Amino acid sequence: KRFYRQRAHANPFSDHTLDYPKSPRFMDWHAHYPGVAPGKKPEFADIGCGFGGLSIALAPLFPDSLILGMEIRVQVSQYVQDRITALRTANAGDPKAHYQNVSIVRANAMKFLPNYFEKASLSALFFLFPDPHFKARKHKARIISPTLLAEYAFVLRPGGIVYTITDVKDLHDWMRTHLENFPLFETVSEEELRAEGKGEIVDAVYTSTEEGKKVERNKGDKWLACFRRIEVPRI
Repeated sequence: KRFYRQRAHANPFSDHTLDYPKSPRFMDWHAHYPGVAPGKKPEFADIGCGFGGLSIALAPLFPDSLILGMEIRVQVSQYVQDRITALRTANAGDPKAHYQNVSIVRANAMKFLPNYFEKASLSALFFLFPDPHFKARKHKARIISPTLLAEYAFVLRPGGIVYTITDVKDLHDWMRTHLENFPLFETVSEEELRAEGKGEIVDAVYTSTEEGKKVERNKGDKWLACFRRIEVPRI
């Protein structure tokens, strides 16, 4: 990783000279998942995936589902791409841990998420240890906001889950409150998720990222909040 050094966070409002599709129908997913039959599309989106810990941990758990990491930083996204390429080569022929089902795009999810995903196409969205933007004037840059929640609800299918975790209590309260107040999401407890067979996902959310491991080493707290996409009848 010493060859991929970059700042811990990036300004989501800056011009990052990104390439992105005009709409989801212009996205060539087979180029990202060449070992998977054409026509499949991602089900899991790891927003701000960092060094790819969660995405790579989920790949062998869900070998028949496509997982996509989204990361805005150049060096970090290149590291994840190189890591995935190495894992695909090292595990070629393994029917479960083949890593053909995980990929990454360098993207600003706060601006271009609907350019990548069709309506109701995802079953899970992950926001793991996002930038807390401590200063009040920077809160508009937080990844959870009423405007962005409308986009997250758009790309999530009914029953899909938003997973959030942070070691910053103020940010946890911010994300939880905004999601609770949004009419298309309802709180779902960790116990409920485990009872539904999603325990492996929850465990990966807690432990697979660099940030999560750092919090464990420092004996810090982790605050988990999860929400289900619900259907609301039109009146």
